[in-house]
Amino acid sequence: METSSTTGLKFILITNRNICETKLVDIISQAINGGVETVQLRENDLSTVELYNLASEIREITKKRGANLIINDRVDIALAVDADGVHLGWQSLEIEMVRRMIGQEKMIGFSAHNLQEAEKAENCGADYITISPIFDTAYKDYFIKPLGTDEIGKIKEQIDIPVIALGGINENNVSSVLENGADGIAVISAILQSENPRQSASRLYKEIKRSYSKPEGKIFISGHG
Repeated sequence: METSSTTGLKFILITNRNICETKLVDIISQAINGGVETVQLRENDLSTVELYNLASEIREITKKRGANLIINDRVDIALAVDADGVHLGWQSLEIEMVRRMIGQEKMIGFSAHNLQEAEKAENCGADYITISPIFDTAYKDYFIKPLGTDEIGKIKEQIDIPVIALGGINENNVSSVLENGADGIAVISAILQSENPRQSASRLYKEIKRSYSKPEGKIFISGHG
């Protein structure tokens, strides 16, 4: 179930500046123009000052364009730039602790890789989960095999918070992800390595809109109104 605090989760761009051919902030700007609703800043190798400066720059872009900004792990940075939420993983602070730090209005996402992790995240108060990897992907050091699209529906049956599919999703396979019940998608290389980030984002966004326009689709309120 999506609440007013979890809008804009249908289309998430997760950053990795190390695979970008051009400036990350330029790609982000183009991607939002193409339909990306939420940017998840995941640059774990930056110093605190570097991460703050980058987050501040992206926060300006997302605010102007009506998109969300989620910070990976770093609660301090999220609070400092007034981000819309924090995304956590198994090595992060506990969800309950982060909730006390950021309050009820901001989003908390959690990276789950199976049903047990998804259920635990929901029970601990996460607003949404990413489930991954759906497909093979070159830019994440997963130690588990791709889950496949069938797993999305199985997890959807057991939890009530939004389930965002992640891992190797692109224009060629996004329709199968959405048809299997994902509440949204998160992508990395499909946009960051595209020769035309805006066009790639637009094509993915059209698939998302097409899926949710079907009678059986879930209609969620977009961050773009």
